[in-house]
This record gives sequence, C-alpha cells and structure tokens, in this order.
Amino acid sequence: MTDIRTLLSRPDHLATPPRLVVFDWDGTLADSTGRIVTAFQEALGSVDHPPLPDDSIRGIIGLSLANAIAELFPEAEDAFREALAQAYHHCYFANEEPVALYPEAEALLKGLAESGCLLAVATGKSRRGLDRALAQTGAANYFHHTLTAEETRSKPHPEMLEGILEYTGSRPAETWMVGDTDFDLLMARNAGTHAIGITHGAHPIERLAAARPDWLIERLAQLHEPDQRPAPPGIADQAGEPGTRPAV
Repeated sequence: MTDIRTLLSRPDHLATPPRLVVFDWDGTLADSTGRIVTAFQEALGSVDHPPLPDDSIRGIIGLSLANAIAELFPEAEDAFREALAQAYHHCYFANEEPVALYPEAEALLKGLAESGCLLAVATGKSRRGLDRALAQTGAANYFHHTLTAEETRSKPHPEMLEGILEYTGSRPAETWMVGDTDFDLLMARNAGTHAIGITHGAHPIERLAAARPDWLIERLAQLHEPDQRPAPPGIADQAGEPGTRPAV
C-alpha cells in the first residue's frame, strides 16, 4: 500500500532544480475544474441525457474530450458521442467569465522563469480552449512551448510530453511533470520524467498516490521553495533518475 505521508515529503532525488517544468492546465495552474463539470452537465442536458455524478466527470478531466466521452459512455453510438462533444464545446465556450489561476500560480511561474527554468504546458484541452485561457490569465509569455490533446495523442500516452522534451532539448531526468490527475502522472511515467501530483485539483489524493508519483504537493509554491535538508552525496552534480523513490 502506498504511504501518502511519505509521498508528501520531497524526495532526495528531487533536491536538484529541474531544467524543465511541464504543467497540466485545468486543476493544476487554473482553478477551472468546476466550470468543466458544469459545462459537461449542461451538455448532457442538451442531448437529453440525465446528469452524471460530478465525481464521475471530475474523474475523466485530463483526457482528450473524445477519450473522456468514450470512458464515460463506452457503449454509446458514434452519433451520440459526436453530439455530446459538440454540445460540450458550445456550453464551455458560452461561459465568457475569465478563468482564474490558483492564487500561487503566477508567482510560481514568475519565480521559476527568473531562475532560468524552462516552462511548458501539456493539456487535454483543445487548442482554442488553451489559447483563450492563456490570454485571459496573461500567462502565455511564461511558457516556451504548449501542446494540447488536439495535436497529439491523449494522456496518459507519452507523445505530448515527448514532444515538449524534443522541442526544448530537455532530458527526462531533468524534467518535472506537474498535474492534478493520474493521467498526468502516468504520462510522466510513460515518458520517463519525474511525476509530481498536486492535490487541489480534479482527482483525490488516494487516486494520485496510486499512480506512484515521485512527490505529492498540496501547494504550488512548494515547487520553488528551497529544500532545507542537506543534499545527499552527489545530488548536486546531477539530477536523480525518475522513479527512484523506494517502494512503499
């Protein structure tokens, strides 16, 4: 059984700052899971389907829309899935209230960027949705690269993260993937990067822990706080290999 208390402490192999930090968007940097759930419930109503439990919808946040609908409705006909996808897009974009970043997000991005760290976004959103959110939050200039599920295979397949690694010339061992769903953490594992879960988003902490991340954080600012422990021998010379936390 995974010991959540152990995962909440920063492991020795993450003592060295990363070269690249890749963030998920919804539920990680942006406080937007509630509006996704609301839009999905509205979309279900528009195609004459009864509402689903909110937790069921939160459970598929992070996947591409097509994969999310297929996960929720594995037996549904293609026509229903397409109608629901179109309805969701309509309901989501009809909400013109600007999306908000989590309180610590902008300061974190600024601090990481000023320290020389490369930043990127890997998201299950559409390109239109991400570009609108970046414009609303003013965060676009922090990121060296962004990829969406419209441009690659959906999480947890590693293609999205591998594309960012290639674009930035970064190695998996010097890269942190940060997300609020197990899809983010499994994608990181599949790509060979470090996997860091944030507990304020879509998936509960138990589900994140089951994906065996390197680290679980409760606040975004923890990513840029100095590690007060003395570094183990050799840790300052090179980044630790991903997934080197002892099994618990």
